[in-house]
Formats: sequence, structure tokens, C-alpha cells
Amino acid sequence: MPPSRRLSVNSSSVLAVIMGGGQGTRLFPLTRERSKPAVPLAGKYRLVDIPISNCINSSFKQVYLLTQFNSASLHRHISQSYKFDHFSGGFVEILAAEQTFTDNTWYQGTADAVRKNLIHLLNRDFEYLLILSGDQLYRMDLQGIVAEHIENKADVTIATIPVSRNEAGSLGIMRINERRKITQFEEKPKDPAVLDTLKLDHETCQRLGVQGDSERFLASMGIYVFNRDVLIRLLDNTLTDFGKHIIPGAINSNEVFAYIYQGYWEDIGTIRSFFEANLDIASELPKFNFFDMSAPIYTRPRFLPASKINGAAIDHAVISDGCIINRCQISHSIVGIRSLVGEGSRLHRVICMGNDYYESRESIDDFSAAGIPKIGIGLNTRIENAIIDKNARIGDNVVISAEGKPENADHPLYFVRDGIVIIPKAGVVPHNTVI
Repeated sequence: MPPSRRLSVNSSSVLAVIMGGGQGTRLFPLTRERSKPAVPLAGKYRLVDIPISNCINSSFKQVYLLTQFNSASLHRHISQSYKFDHFSGGFVEILAAEQTFTDNTWYQGTADAVRKNLIHLLNRDFEYLLILSGDQLYRMDLQGIVAEHIENKADVTIATIPVSRNEAGSLGIMRINERRKITQFEEKPKDPAVLDTLKLDHETCQRLGVQGDSERFLASMGIYVFNRDVLIRLLDNTLTDFGKHIIPGAINSNEVFAYIYQGYWEDIGTIRSFFEANLDIASELPKFNFFDMSAPIYTRPRFLPASKINGAAIDHAVISDGCIINRCQISHSIVGIRSLVGEGSRLHRVICMGNDYYESRESIDDFSAAGIPKIGIGLNTRIENAIIDKNARIGDNVVISAEGKPENADHPLYFVRDGIVIIPKAGVVPHNTVI
């Protein structure tokens, strides 16, 4: 993006809203006790840190986060992580679902969530509302989409990404003209004939700089820019969802444009996508680079000690702060904060989310007397293709593997989702258990 275009955006004229209100049923059981944006990511972050960091790196420091389900840990994370000085005017604040004299219902969809908070949003002096999703992994200079929105004299701008035919059926797909104005929008089109009408032609791909020879479709990223007055007008109804209702209707009555993004973008909507996106971070050349200090990802400063490795063999793994890793084997895995891994254990393709605290000697003795393992992963334990949620107690001589199990299953000790074993938060797996 040329510097001259970037200068045209007055950061104080942009108010950002991050959507985090859904139940996150597809990420269950990770969302059993926390909201979707609060799910841990890459050892030391939370999903919500991604959109907030994109805003801060783009100099947009007026941010609201809309929540309603299991929001306690998210509230705690936001309050402990994002503090601006009194003179910058910056803030990251949570707007939780609330009952009023006129409405006592939950958010019915993305548009309904914004509508119910308009009374708070309109108290801010903004020209453009930037709406972001709370469960996506990507790095974007958001100044670009707002600058292009202003340049096009648009009423609404939608961030889009070229996708394949296989991906198109689960996303909102659109057709654009030579000015990038959207002329047609279909939410999750399943009919091949409809998809064919939305396919990008060769000339358009060349003009947009879309790489590759395979079929390409323009998909909505769930990122929108609205003019203030247009937003008020479009929400003056009972329609509940942006993708299903507001955007298709706006195309016929407003200037709605597409912003083309061609970097890495992953919708962390399922256990499988969450699992694979995390493990990719441990690869030599990850698709999402947390080491890019030109646009860092921010999170809560915990002031933990550096991790201690006592003779372990570690291959393609991310080891977070405050861990004690004894003589074990860890490969292609993510090891979260304060993780404790016992001698003789093997972890392969494991996301270990770590712990919220270090257990005291007295606590270890009390649990041991009751036959309950100490917090962390015990001795001589083998874990493969699994997610170990926070504060779990995995005993000695335990085997946890997805091999031979159904794609989805529930058990008192664990869950299986998308072929991945999940030990829930604060779960206990006794010594000598084979899963």
C-alpha cells in the first residue's frame, strides 16, 4: 500500500468492533468453559489477540469486543493485556450481551449483535466502523481496506480472499465488476451451476494479480467497513446476520466494494482447522509467522521465567515460557506456558495448552495421597494427535492416541472431535490409563 494512500486514513475516525459472541459449538470442548475468542493459540496467545494486534499495528486503537457466552476468562485476558495511556484515547473494551427495557434476548446473529450495541457505538465520534471476526488467523494492514473504502467512495467494503471450489461452498462468494464493485453475493452456495456463475474469469484474475491456474472464487473474510450513516440505515430492521441478510440486501441499494487480500488466512472454526493451524506454527516455514516484528502479535505480559530443558529431545516444536521439560521426546508439537513434562514421555503432534499456575508441594502431596496425578504430563507417557487443555493432570504410563477411534466421540475422560483426542480443561487421566 503506497504511503500516500495510508496517510489519507485518520485513525481516530475508525472504530473497530470484534465479533466474539457465538457459542463456538464447533470448537467444543475447548469452548466448554470459555468463549471462542479466549481459546489458547500457539502456546501463549489467545485467538482474540490476532484481530486486536491487527488493529493496534494498523494504528486503530479504539476497539470494542462483543461477547455473550462464557466470557469470564476473556474479560480477564482483555483487562490484563490491553492498557493504553490516558492521553492516547485508545481502548480495548468488552460489550457483553445485556438485557434492557426494550430487549432481553441473546444476540441472534452478527448484525443483531451490532444493532443491540449501537447505543454504545454511536456515543463514539467515528466515521467508519470496521467489523472483524474473533476467530481467524491472519495478518493484515487494516489501513489498506479503510483507505480503499475512502478512495472508492464506498458505502460498504468487504475484505475478500480468492479460494478454491472446494472451499467456496462454506463461505460467502461474490462477483465483482471491473471497479471491484460487488454485483452478486451468495452465502455458502452449494449448487454447482450457481458457483459457475461466480467463478473469476482469466482476465479478472490477471487484473487482480491472483496467482495460479486453478479455479478461483472471491470469498468474504467476514471483515467489513461501513460508513456510519449507512450502518445506521442498514440496521434499521430486524435482520440478524451480515452475511445472510444485510450484505446481500445492501448490494442492490448501496455502493458495496470488495477489498482483495491474498495473504495467509485461516478460519479457526473447527477442531481440525484449529489443530492443523497450531501445528503449522511449529514447522520450519510456518504459514503464519509469529516472529514478524514489523507487525507483532500482542498478548498478556506474564513475567514468567525462561523454560528449562533437562536433556529432552525436541524436534519441530514451540516451547512457551515457564516450562520444565525433563528427559523426554517432543516432536511437531506446541507446548504451552508452565507446561511440565515428565521423564520418558513422548509427545508427537500434540497441542499442550499448559497451565494457569504452578502446583505447590502440599497440593501435589494431597492429590497423590488421593491417587490423582500432579498437574502436567507424568512419566513414561505417550501422546499422539491430541489436544491437552489447560491444567490437565496426565498420569504416569498413560497412552493417549486417536488411532482406532471414531471421528467424534464423548467419554468421561476425553472427547474425540475430527479424529483428534481432546483432554478437557482441568481433566484428569489416572496413572496407567490407555486411551
